[in-house]
Amino acid sequence: MTSSTPDTHQSADSSADLTHLANQSTITNGGADTDPQTPKTKKDLSILLDLWPFLKPYGWNLVGAAVALVFTAGTTLVLGQGVKLLIDEGFVGASTTQLNQAVLFIFAITALMAIGTFARFYLVSWLGERVTADIRTQVFDHLVHLHPSYFETNKSGEIMSRLTTDTTLLQTIIGSSLSMALRSSLTFTGALILLLITNLKLTAMVMLCVPLVIVPLLYFGRKVRTLSRQSQDSIADVGTYAGEIIRQIKTVQSYTREETEQKAFAREVETAFNIAKSRVKQRSVLIAAVIVMVFGALSTMLWVGGTDVLEGRMTGGELGAFVFYAIMVASAVATISEVYGDLQRAAGATERLLELLSAPSLITAPAEPISIAEQPPAISFDQVSFSYPSRPDVFALKDFSLDIKAGEIVALVGPSGAGKSTVFEMLLRFYDPQSGHIRLADTDIRQLTPNALRKHMALVPQQPALFTADVRYNIAYGNPDACEAEILAASEAAYAHEFITKLPDGYGSNLGEQGVRLSGGQRQRVAIARAILKNPGILLLDEATSALDTESERKVQDALDKLMQNRTTLIIAHRLATVLHADRIVVMDQGQVVATGTHKALLQQSPLYRRLAELQFNEHRD
Repeated sequence: MTSSTPDTHQSADSSADLTHLANQSTITNGGADTDPQTPKTKKDLSILLDLWPFLKPYGWNLVGAAVALVFTAGTTLVLGQGVKLLIDEGFVGASTTQLNQAVLFIFAITALMAIGTFARFYLVSWLGERVTADIRTQVFDHLVHLHPSYFETNKSGEIMSRLTTDTTLLQTIIGSSLSMALRSSLTFTGALILLLITNLKLTAMVMLCVPLVIVPLLYFGRKVRTLSRQSQDSIADVGTYAGEIIRQIKTVQSYTREETEQKAFAREVETAFNIAKSRVKQRSVLIAAVIVMVFGALSTMLWVGGTDVLEGRMTGGELGAFVFYAIMVASAVATISEVYGDLQRAAGATERLLELLSAPSLITAPAEPISIAEQPPAISFDQVSFSYPSRPDVFALKDFSLDIKAGEIVALVGPSGAGKSTVFEMLLRFYDPQSGHIRLADTDIRQLTPNALRKHMALVPQQPALFTADVRYNIAYGNPDACEAEILAASEAAYAHEFITKLPDGYGSNLGEQGVRLSGGQRQRVAIARAILKNPGILLLDEATSALDTESERKVQDALDKLMQNRTTLIIAHRLATVLHADRIVVMDQGQVVATGTHKALLQQSPLYRRLAELQFNEHRD
């Protein structure tokens, strides 16, 4: 598994892109505190101008593409004069020499047009691929720094759809459709001027039909954009639903819910199809209307022009050239009408991507960060109160105060919902408290950068997170610079080396999505090896041995005992037997500290702790 890095060609101005985009598009904060009436979004194609910061670094490529575009359009227009020469000098003049010259002229123009088209297509396609890669990178870079609650209030499938589907659509627009639109606009303008020069009367007839084309283009275009946004959202919903079912496939099958999920997924797909069908219908009507009007006008013009040729008011070559330019105008209008729908879809995709890019992180680094050198650091919670954004009226922690000495081992116990895991999330600064302070070595953690803060800590969660990569990568995630010997030592200390060497490819064995190819206990030992390799000053253990069998638990507990030496350690535990060795046990209930002390002292002082101990002892005797 590899991480994305920005392209080295990105200009220095790209660091200011987020500020620019935040001023141009909807600003969201992950669903919390968003006033639906305050966002201002652009409802027309001008939102595509916000892509300029991504195009700006490649100015020379843009200039080259523009030159090739103008050159190709110019040679295409000159081709009409070749048609005139061919008819008047070659056919009507009955001159073989003039015919040969006219044909050679057409061949030469065609060759130049091919060269220009090659340059235009290559440069524009390159720009599309390069800009799309930059957008994907910048969106991903922004996403990985957003506060965790953003991902709790926004569906992962929707985010992935924006990162993949929407950026792919932009690649098509920038690398193809936009070029076609610009080329068609140039040829339309140039052909229209040459029409005026060739025959004013016939040109007036063509111009009368332009409003008949523009009106339906604008009317249906607005509808297409609305439906395009709905279509993209519905596709994201389909992906989200399918992803969740696939991740929970064992639960689905164990409860025999396959048919139910099939029907539910079919409804999601059908909803997406119906929206897409409406969008396709609108675009089809738009294109059909334009074709009827354009070629109806062209047929009328041919009738009038043919009459003028028969009566000697214009030559056959002039009519041929006029027809050529008129067809170019008609083709350009038809192309623009088709591309307009793509541009509307691109506007919707751009809007969705800019919403991601402009979403501010609620966890930010200070303007002047400081650092702490104390290892291991002391920890202090001072009157901390906090409620999750999704439950603002319920305090997860309320006036929570706790001092932990450097190198002390402290266990947090209490019933579910007491706030134990919240303590870890606050310490890691996944959230900031509504009131109170959290300090490391007498320094408020908000004065540290999030990266500097988290480098002091290693978390071993109850449900370890493993990546779709090999064993070596997952262990080295705690310290990417570790050598092979250090990785082996960490796995041995976590009692993981033995089972890892029995895997098909050893440390190179792929673990599958979320480590699905390992048992729960094996996944937990890999996570412990990762924490050992990081060698942190603060160790956070959230039921780190809960998924282990008795023998493995004893071995891993011995490893953890060694790991906890000379480290500040916090342990969340439901099984009291695993924390009897702690220097201090903190009993929590409803987000507050209700008692602290040793196991023996708490049995005498805390009714809640005594009840928890009695329940576990009874369960043990049974």
